[in-house]
Parts: sequence; structure tokens; C-alpha cells
Amino acid sequence: MNDLLLKIKDNVSKTIIGKEHVTELLLTALVAGGHVLLEDVPGTGKTVLAKSLAKSMDCAFGRIQFTPDLLPSDVTGLSYYNQEKGAFVFKEGPVFTNLLLADEINRATPRTQSSLLECMGEKQVTVDGVTRTLAEPFFVIATQNPVETLGCYPLPEAQMDRFLMRISMGSLNRDEERQMIDCYINAQPLDTVQSVCTRDEIISLQCECRNIYVHADLRNYIVDLIQGTRKYGNSSAKDRSISEGVSPRGTLALLRASQGYAMVQGRDFVAPEDIKAVAVPVLAHRLISETAYTEEKESLISGLLYSIPLPTEDWTKP
Repeated sequence: MNDLLLKIKDNVSKTIIGKEHVTELLLTALVAGGHVLLEDVPGTGKTVLAKSLAKSMDCAFGRIQFTPDLLPSDVTGLSYYNQEKGAFVFKEGPVFTNLLLADEINRATPRTQSSLLECMGEKQVTVDGVTRTLAEPFFVIATQNPVETLGCYPLPEAQMDRFLMRISMGSLNRDEERQMIDCYINAQPLDTVQSVCTRDEIISLQCECRNIYVHADLRNYIVDLIQGTRKYGNSSAKDRSISEGVSPRGTLALLRASQGYAMVQGRDFVAPEDIKAVAVPVLAHRLISETAYTEEKESLISGLLYSIPLPTEDWTKP
């Protein structure tokens, strides 16, 4: 693994026990320049994970606690009349940061949720006809509880499509749970986490990620996977729950995530294992359906990984 990414991973492991793969996927999204949706029941460590990553980087951190009464201007900022200056002045919202924690994003109304679309997709904010560019890096970690739906507003497809990955924290096994108790019994590890990298170093990693080599046959494999998702809507009865496959944005997302995961693994080229490792968290939430659950979508993507032939080549950078 890249030395800098290893430092960040070790830092996060001080507070998050037994979730190395989740941490690697989070770092993958960071270097790939995407955003992450952490979806799981309360108490699994979603917020702690986001805070640990934020404290590991010497970057600006912002948090928005989404509630039904939150307004779009509470996210993006607003213009107000300053009597001393005799003019309207723009007050930046919490979205003007490097790492944004959008906590319980599905508790906000669709109107407020939509205020993040431009921010996440184009890394800019338009208020009162004026467009302001967000500082690099800009990384959104959103959390939501998939079980409790009372007072929640499901994220629309356009919003879901802007997340590079949807990740589930999952539960701990017995040994990991005991280790967590030993770690937290006399202290709060999050308070001791210190920054191990700078903002410029993160930007440099993101630029380096774009140069990770992807063999032509693997590019074709990515296209075959995407095309496979678009056939579900017109295929057999068991797959008719899927009305639309993955969008072109999802194609680029799978490419970038594969490059990012290869970088996290310490390689300068993408291997087939990288594509397989990120395919489900990158593609499953992009399948459009009114009836299929998350598990069904993930199963469909996993099935494609096994059904589509994987070419065998030397994937190393020439």
C-alpha cells in the first residue's frame, strides 16, 4: 500500500475495529475523487469512521446534521444585506470545506437533498446566479439508516448516482467486539487521532490515481459489465424488478474506483481483482428499481462478475 495511505489506514484503525476492507474502500473513493454513502443501522460506527478520516487529514472539515426542517441555504450558504457595507454579502454554508459529513442525509426533504447535487457532481455552488468553486479536495461522506423509514425521504436516483460507492459497515464478530471493548474501556480513541497528511498530499494522490494504468482488455471488461446491467430490464421474469441499468456516469465511476483500489493496494496498474473488489459497492446502488432490495441488486452484480468471461493477460504497465 502507498505509504501515505497506509498511515491514514493505521490512524483510522485506532478507532474502527475489524473494518479494514471498509477503510480501504473509503480510501479508494478519496483518491478516486468520488463520494461515499455509508448505509447501515445506528451504532455501527459510520460517524466515527468519517470523523477518524477527517482528523487523519490536515483539511477543513464540515458536518451537517440533516433534519426535515433543514433548508438548502443551510447547506450551500446565502446572501444577506450587510448594513455596514451597504451591499449584499455571501455567507458560505458548511459545504465550503474539504471533507463534508452529511449525517443522516435521508432525513432532509428532497428539496434540501438536491442542494448537494451540483456540489457533488461539479464541485461548485451556484447561489443567486453566482457560481463559486469548491476547494480541492472535496469529499462527501453521507450516512443513512436503511431500516428506520419514519420521517425519512428516500434518496432519488440522481442523488444516488453521484455517490461513487455505497458501503455497509456490517457487524463485528466476537473477537472484534472484545477488542473494541478493550480499546474503549478507559479512553476515547477518537480524541487521540492526529493528522498524518496534508491537503496538498491528498490532491497529489488524486492526480496520481488518474495515471494508474488500465489494460485495454480490462477496459472492455468494464464495458461488458455495464452493458450487462442494462439487459436486466428486458430479460427473464426473475430480473424484471430492474427497470434501468447503470448510467454512463457509473461506467466512469467503476473505472476510477478500480484505479483507486489498485493504488490503495500499492500497484500502478489495475488487475482484474480490483474491478471485482469495487464492482458491487460502485454499481449495485445505481440499478434503478421500485421493488428490488439492496441485497437483490448486489446479488445481480455479483452474478455478472461470474457470468462475464474475464480475459487473461499480463496487466502490468508496459
